[in-house]
Amino acid sequence: MSDVAEAIVKAGGQATPIPADLSSEAGIAKVKAAVDKEMGSPSILVNAAGVFGPIQLISESDPQLWIETLQINTVAPYLMCRAFVADMISAGWGRIVNFSSAAALHPPGPLNSAYATSKVALNQFTRQLAVELAGTGVTANVIHPGEVKTKMWADIRDQANQMGPIAEDYREWVRWVDESGGDPPEKAAELVARLIAPESDNISGQFLWIEDGMQTPIASWETSGD
Repeated sequence: MSDVAEAIVKAGGQATPIPADLSSEAGIAKVKAAVDKEMGSPSILVNAAGVFGPIQLISESDPQLWIETLQINTVAPYLMCRAFVADMISAGWGRIVNFSSAAALHPPGPLNSAYATSKVALNQFTRQLAVELAGTGVTANVIHPGEVKTKMWADIRDQANQMGPIAEDYREWVRWVDESGGDPPEKAAELVARLIAPESDNISGQFLWIEDGMQTPIASWETSGD
């Protein structure tokens, strides 16, 4: 059992780890079959799995790693939503929360084309989904979980430390998170909890930020008409 699952069980909850390749249809089918069997049709879906991918110039990038980043960060949430959203619509209530990133809203810079592109695509996909879900009782939003010291942070650190001056911005971000301790992961959990509460029934198709995070929120898009 994973550390997260163990923590959930110790806190009195129920957790069923399901190892699967979320970037493939077969992997998603495995997850859906297991979830339906163990717990029935879920009404809440949180797509939080992700990778940063290659820190490389496009002209020097590894095509396999670049495409894999989009498979995990964008295609996997699409496949998960496709697998579970119909049951939510039938039930008349559901919540979908996709973990995005502020990187999708920053001006383009060198080296992170795979990650930034994957999150921009995830944002637009979620907006499209929210439009289709209007009036069904199901909502879909994206969030920036904050500057969290995770395995992804360590991956960025390791990649940036092997590069020259062009990666200095990444090294500065790594030091900033390291020295400050980063945003507590509980803040992202609290935001998700707010989104699944009844008072968030009318929040859909939006980019949302944790409360009092290290990074100042950036304007995303107008929600009227979505």
